[in-house]
Amino acid sequence: MSPPTSFTERAKAAGWAAMPLVLMLLGVKIFWPDVTTGTIIGGVVSGLLTALVALGIAIVYRANRIVNFSAADLGETPAILALLLYSSQGWNIYLATATGLAAAVVLGVLVEFLFLRRFFRAPRLILTVATIGVTQVVVALGLLLPRWLGSGESAGYPPFINLSFTVGHGLSSTVFTGDSVLVLIVVPIILLGLVAFFRFTSVGVALRASAEDADRASLLGVPVRRLQSVVWGLAALLAFAAMFMRIGVDGPTLGQVLDPVLLLSALGAAVIGRMERLPTITCAAIGLGVVSQGARFHYSSDAYRSLVIAGIIAIALLAQRSTSLSRLTSAATSTWQETREVRAIPAELRHERPVRIARWALGVLLVIGLALIPIVLPANRVQLVTVIAIYGLIGLSLVVLTGWGGQVSLGQMAFVGWGAALGAAMAARWHVDTGLILLACGAMGALLMVLVGMPTLRARGLAFAVITLAFALATSDFLLNAGYSPFKSYLQLGPIDRTRVFGVIPLASDTQFYVFTLIVLFLSLWGVRGLRASRTGRVMIGVRDNERASEAYAIHTRTALMLGFAISGFIAGVAGALFVLQQQLLVSQTFTPDESLRIFAMVVVGGLGSISGAVLGAVFVYGVQYFLPVEYAFLATGAGLLLVLLLVPGGLGAMFGDARDGLLRMYARYKGIRVPSLLADTRVPESHAHPTETFGESEADALEAMSQPGADPTTPSVSTAARAIEGGRS
Repeated sequence: MSPPTSFTERAKAAGWAAMPLVLMLLGVKIFWPDVTTGTIIGGVVSGLLTALVALGIAIVYRANRIVNFSAADLGETPAILALLLYSSQGWNIYLATATGLAAAVVLGVLVEFLFLRRFFRAPRLILTVATIGVTQVVVALGLLLPRWLGSGESAGYPPFINLSFTVGHGLSSTVFTGDSVLVLIVVPIILLGLVAFFRFTSVGVALRASAEDADRASLLGVPVRRLQSVVWGLAALLAFAAMFMRIGVDGPTLGQVLDPVLLLSALGAAVIGRMERLPTITCAAIGLGVVSQGARFHYSSDAYRSLVIAGIIAIALLAQRSTSLSRLTSAATSTWQETREVRAIPAELRHERPVRIARWALGVLLVIGLALIPIVLPANRVQLVTVIAIYGLIGLSLVVLTGWGGQVSLGQMAFVGWGAALGAAMAARWHVDTGLILLACGAMGALLMVLVGMPTLRARGLAFAVITLAFALATSDFLLNAGYSPFKSYLQLGPIDRTRVFGVIPLASDTQFYVFTLIVLFLSLWGVRGLRASRTGRVMIGVRDNERASEAYAIHTRTALMLGFAISGFIAGVAGALFVLQQQLLVSQTFTPDESLRIFAMVVVGGLGSISGAVLGAVFVYGVQYFLPVEYAFLATGAGLLLVLLLVPGGLGAMFGDARDGLLRMYARYKGIRVPSLLADTRVPESHAHPTETFGESEADALEAMSQPGADPTTPSVSTAARAIEGGRS
């Protein structure tokens, strides 16, 4: 969309940009009339700092089509460095600040060069998970800095501006020091400089061009890859400015991780501005800052603040409507086609005797290994294996939702938590049969997922990701918090006894529950595998890859997405019931947004499009944490996740799939069997081809053809694909 030219158009654009801020201010004054003017100004200060982080998220998203979860932490660690250089090492405050600023830029450039550049052509979710790994590494570095440099005796740094003012009178007065004044002066200057950089400098214009269409910009001579270093350095600079000034306003937070509300507010503001309207993003961030401070003033606990911010972000996103797909949106969508799936054994080899023997042998070895676990391991270790199996079930729900449905969930543990809460109440209070508990909790998860996901179909994009993150924060801080939840009379706080299955099978011992969990996991794997092989699964993949082409051939995309929501929510709810029955205690802090992000990273490491990858990811991440010595524990941290993604970009499932295909390829060459899917350079004569084609195969070809980016209904391949579907239906 071209920028407004006339005065009327500019005024209209400015009015729309300021709309989020105006509405939030009105809401605060209407619903919380006791909030003082000083509190609102404090919210503006906080919102300006959040705006810098939100703009960094938007800039990286425009350039890379990813959500940068390390946006704030890239500035937090250099800000702590600057503070410690001043307070512990005795450096001049200006020299320490300049050093921290330079460290932030260098850190951003190094992160892009060492990690993200290697994933330049990878699916965007791989790159997103890489930023989660970067976050954990940078946070660990920030926690170690006080040990290396000393914690210091100073509570902060001296004010750069020796000026203060007071708003209000008496008990309702608020004093603003020079640190707040610094924010009110410096942040607008940074925003104006950012506008000038993108409008009037050659580097800024080149960044805008590469954000619109990287391939076309590259053909025109724009060094797209080198410009990514500028993007990440700029994002780190904005984050440092925000985090450094935040130390002066709120005080230092040495040895602590950042408040998840900050990430939610920054990400919510960026999505409200659709990741491209910088004035709207800024105004939305300021408005959320005002709401956050108003809620903190009006309510007695921060738990209410999380709920209010989550609700406002949800309402703002639901008020948006999806726009027509642009070229860069289509390009971002098409990266789903690069998501690796483990292919089935080729039909030419499936019935070969050695292959069948190998499959049976591996299956028998797996069963024997699982059967030996409760015999060889002590009871506490059996409990940990059961937990890993439950996490594998949670990962399976994300494979259906994100890997096949294309809907990124950053709050999957919230749906697990609601299933756990219902399961705890049914088992402890009403002593319901465990089978019925699983069904009821699955239905609860499916209903909640549909209710959360259905409104986001209007906005699309990252709306579902942000709303699930907001839902997870509200769930852990408020809705399932026994101290504040409106459902606290139904939350089971004491121990939970396991009930029988079908009224006959006991689950009291850890071994019995371990076997039962494995049965549920294998049934879920079998059901999801059948779903992937069915028409419904192929439709979900087609909608994920190219929604417009699917709609052109009468595929009800919203119905497919709603079905994906329901199936994923059902599996998550069942996993929640198993989790609370295994733990025999309901703890709301188990279902935090941090744990949801870890589950998301776990699934991507295992293989987002792979059914077996969900289990492999759980075994890797939590198996390393539970069973390996301490010196190997880093493999389950951000550094380990980055290492796995660097070595195996397709995930562990793809790695094992490639190894299996290599063995099959060797066998096919040894036997002289032509397998086109494994030996693409070998031509198969017509006599070896299989002329019989089933309806399911025709439809799969149709969906594959129509899901290609830019698929045109008039092209022969797509038209033939459509006729295949229609012929199969008839």
